[in-house]
Amino acid sequence: MLDKKTPEEIKILREGGKKLGQILRQLVEETVVGNTGRKLNDRAEKLIKQAGGVPSFKNYQGFPAALCVSINDVVVHGIPTDESFQEGDLVGLDLGMQYKGLYTDTAITVGVGRISSAAEKLLFATKKSLDLAISQLKVGGYISDIGQTIEQFIKPYGYGIVRDLAGHGVGRQVHENPSIPNYYIGRNSVKIFDGMVIAIEPMLIINNNWRIKIKNNKWDVVSQDGSLTAHFEHSVAITQDGPIILTE
Repeated sequence: MLDKKTPEEIKILREGGKKLGQILRQLVEETVVGNTGRKLNDRAEKLIKQAGGVPSFKNYQGFPAALCVSINDVVVHGIPTDESFQEGDLVGLDLGMQYKGLYTDTAITVGVGRISSAAEKLLFATKKSLDLAISQLKVGGYISDIGQTIEQFIKPYGYGIVRDLAGHGVGRQVHENPSIPNYYIGRNSVKIFDGMVIAIEPMLIINNNWRIKIKNNKWDVVSQDGSLTAHFEHSVAITQDGPIILTE
């Protein structure tokens, strides 16, 4: 079942998404050498409460925190710890919030201090692939167009596109249908419609090995060979007038 959001719901999602985007930008400013994931998580909870929202990840399917903090080879779902950020780290921040009963979801990967040129290139490509995918969204298009756009852009870089994780619908729940692969699966039958709200989230590995595994804590998803990773995400509403990025 694919849910069409009403104009009033999209208005609330825009309001909540804007607040969530502001919170994420504040956390980015604090992602510096010596800070920790646990401190950022505490900060995220405080900022969400101040914004009138509720952390949507905390206790969701047992996840123990409000913020996912994924460092270097951790693709997503990193549990915040007391490990200090080091110069050159790549730190993924993934945050969701329930606001007035509706959910938005956003993520960014941040370089700590001075990072390598290879890491800079990975961040650029991941963010650019997200921007391109969003720009192509239109009523009457197909969900599979998203993965096709991402894959076509990323292919020349030689990066691995994680295949076992995907974007998703969002809005009335943390995760909704449809599933949105970040690679081309062939033209599928899921058409994009007016009022659809989705979270697009390319997840890349710096080499061409896209395989992942889960650490013993049952949450941290890491690259199989320990390579650097990056993850960016926006919640987006699609209307007759085009896509609206909710979490900017």
